[in-house]
Amino acid sequence: MASSSSVSCSCLYDVFLSFRGDDVRKGFLSHVVKEFKSKGISPFIDNEMERGKSVGPALEKAIRQSRVAIVLLSRNYASSSWCLDELVEIMKCREEDKQRVITIFYQVDPSDVRHQGGDFGKAFEKTCVEKTENVKQAWRQALKEVAGIAGYASSNWESEADLINDLATNIMGVLALTPSHDFHDFVGIEDRVTEMKTMLSLQKKDVKVIGIWGPAGIGKTTAARVLYDQVSPEFQFSTFLENIKGCFKRSFGNDHQLKLRFQEKLLSQIFNQKDIVVRHLGGAPQKLNDQKVLVVLDEVDSWWQLEEVANRAWFGRGSMVIITTEDRKLLKALGLEANQIYKMKFPTTDEALQILCLYAFGQKFPNYDFETLAWEVTELAGNLPLGLRVMGSYLRGMSKKEWIDALPSLRSSLDSEIESTLKLSYNVLRYWNCSRHKAPKIGGRGNQNK
Repeated sequence: MASSSSVSCSCLYDVFLSFRGDDVRKGFLSHVVKEFKSKGISPFIDNEMERGKSVGPALEKAIRQSRVAIVLLSRNYASSSWCLDELVEIMKCREEDKQRVITIFYQVDPSDVRHQGGDFGKAFEKTCVEKTENVKQAWRQALKEVAGIAGYASSNWESEADLINDLATNIMGVLALTPSHDFHDFVGIEDRVTEMKTMLSLQKKDVKVIGIWGPAGIGKTTAARVLYDQVSPEFQFSTFLENIKGCFKRSFGNDHQLKLRFQEKLLSQIFNQKDIVVRHLGGAPQKLNDQKVLVVLDEVDSWWQLEEVANRAWFGRGSMVIITTEDRKLLKALGLEANQIYKMKFPTTDEALQILCLYAFGQKFPNYDFETLAWEVTELAGNLPLGLRVMGSYLRGMSKKEWIDALPSLRSSLDSEIESTLKLSYNVLRYWNCSRHKAPKIGGRGNQNK
């Protein structure tokens, strides 16, 4: 399967737009294209191509040479076999080349798209007349898959202008993700960050909040940092408060002073000023409630850290708050819904091997004749990024014989740093797997995400 970088290196267009012209060409689509061009986004639109024929090599090439495909699903989208063939090709490209696909449900219910119901379904059935069963099945599968992609529903927006502006901003963020530079050392992080940005872009509230949840060592802070770096240019003020649980430990009794110190730290970093003094708990809200700010609260472990700072009333319109934590209950207590909480994913087995190799060999694949050994160590370390990094660093620079000699001792009596890390890996994996009603297991390819 091709990597995401293979798509980006051969792209001619930023965006490929799939749409039913009779529904949207003169209105909604024209505004989308105008907004894209104003932001420097280059779209491919097949206006000039001859309609009525099957999707040919030229259009297939245009789809595959676009970094993002936008499927604009309208009431009569399924009345065109051209659109449906186009959709099949887009979904194939999404699967094979990891192309980004963003959906817009324009005056149509996503459920009708998924199940081919309502007026959308009636149009689809007419298009299916005299088609082979294989063609109809391919269309149905593509519609089912595209309806399951998080997207924009026009019915959820009071203003089409706001929807289009948010879409263009989202596209700019996706296009800013350059795997060959931004993500070389963060295996698998690109897809996770894009999913987080989509979750944020779909929120309509004046202040957007997202929680990133997962066990220690899985990469929450790394993902939050990459996300922060990607979106921070959109804000006048921003700050990344690292390791809150370590810096602001709650003591017994009155925590008033601790909250004041927390606010002072927050304001000092946001405004880049030293020695800011907060004399009362209303100090930070007074300074922030008319500012558009980006705040990352990293490693939150207590409710008091959230009950005030993550209150949307603290910040001005357009602000964003990102929270990382190991405790999902804190996010739920904050009132975040399921679509505002991102469950951090474990690396797949291939990603786990790449992480190990980056730290053991300085590249994403094993040195010659080390492949079997690298897989053994990957299975021993488990699929928690922290354990893989420590194990890879431990073995870096060793010869093949030294790797072989080290394996028995690693299995029985690990180096103290590796042992403590892998113990942590085992504990969090056991907790995580039990929470998913699976038997605990460390290492092995059975722990991969699918």
